[in-house]
Amino acid sequence: FALSAGGRDSYGAKVLRDGPLSVFTISARSTSRKFLMQSCARNVPTEEVVLVTGAAGFVGSHVATALKRRGAGVIGLDNVNDYYPRGLKRARIQKLKDVGVHTVVADLNDAATLRKILDICQVTSIIHLAAQAGVRYAVKNPAAYVHSNVAGFVTLLEAVAHTTPMPKVVFASSSSVYGLNTKVPFSESDITDSPASLYAATKKSDELLAHTYNHIHGMSLTALRFFTVYGPYGRPDMAYFSFANNIMKDKPIKIFKAEDGGELARDFTYIDDVVRGTIASLDTAQRSGKKQDGSKPPFRVYNLGNTNPVTVSDFVSSLERALGKTANRNYVPMPKTGDVPFTHADISAAKRDLGYTPTVSLDDGLKHFVSWYSKYYANGKNAEDTNYVPM
Repeated sequence: FALSAGGRDSYGAKVLRDGPLSVFTISARSTSRKFLMQSCARNVPTEEVVLVTGAAGFVGSHVATALKRRGAGVIGLDNVNDYYPRGLKRARIQKLKDVGVHTVVADLNDAATLRKILDICQVTSIIHLAAQAGVRYAVKNPAAYVHSNVAGFVTLLEAVAHTTPMPKVVFASSSSVYGLNTKVPFSESDITDSPASLYAATKKSDELLAHTYNHIHGMSLTALRFFTVYGPYGRPDMAYFSFANNIMKDKPIKIFKAEDGGELARDFTYIDDVVRGTIASLDTAQRSGKKQDGSKPPFRVYNLGNTNPVTVSDFVSSLERALGKTANRNYVPMPKTGDVPFTHADISAAKRDLGYTPTVSLDDGLKHFVSWYSKYYANGKNAEDTNYVPM
């Protein structure tokens, strides 16, 4: 799936280089167009054709798989960047291919490719999960976050606004938008004007942009604030993943403590629960477009969390039980990179409107993760992930 200047992707699409972007020539007879059409094919009685951005990512690959399995036409888009090792992203893409989902490897800011996908597939809905992830890396490479999370989102919204009929859009925000808020649990009605990281600021910007496009164009937009998602095929930059790597290698793990010396706590949410909530938000979203009376679909925001936060120490204890090994714990002060001391989701709105009820406990979720982890990395396989040190 790697791209080369003037070459072709693995499906035969010609790739042209324009700075950092990749422009695909999808002609009427190209191999890539054929795969695209097959991927977009939907099974009766569903009329869904869904573009999933960030399809090679953790949440994106799981959502795209679930949608395809229920009969939707699904097409993926991902730039397969090297923020963490690409091998895991390619493995996710292969799993998507196995279930009939074609992933176009291109940057979200590549408006020409985006336009072709929307037109060829006649996309009815978009689940936008593409983003530059990670709170701490934003300190080192802020431009990447503005490029992907803000400029990329605007490119997508502009493409949607100029599509007829206009697709509805569900997109990933983040629990990080709650920033320095102290009231718990975090509710969608809380003021979120105090982001603690650049990553959080870009996600808050996305919500503001979505509100604007909803107001001007009547675009159906739903923001989902995810709370620390974990599970099989997860991200190697996440703490639970690096904990597992170090525990298995008998290396110490760092557990951050807040300024007051207290424990950090997170509302860890298993991937299957997040997938169900994401698809439910798509199913309940109104169609885009203003009606003759001037009414329009609402701009919606929902928390998708587990609503049972646990301290990182307790999380590690559960991971130890699942791995069958004891961690060498090293408690250190939390660095000044934008992490917050706790997260806790109020999911009452998602329960009411989406029927969202998380069902996977932390112990069970980590058992599922460890079961996958043990097989995927058995006998030293895929060592680029287990040797990876988060940026």
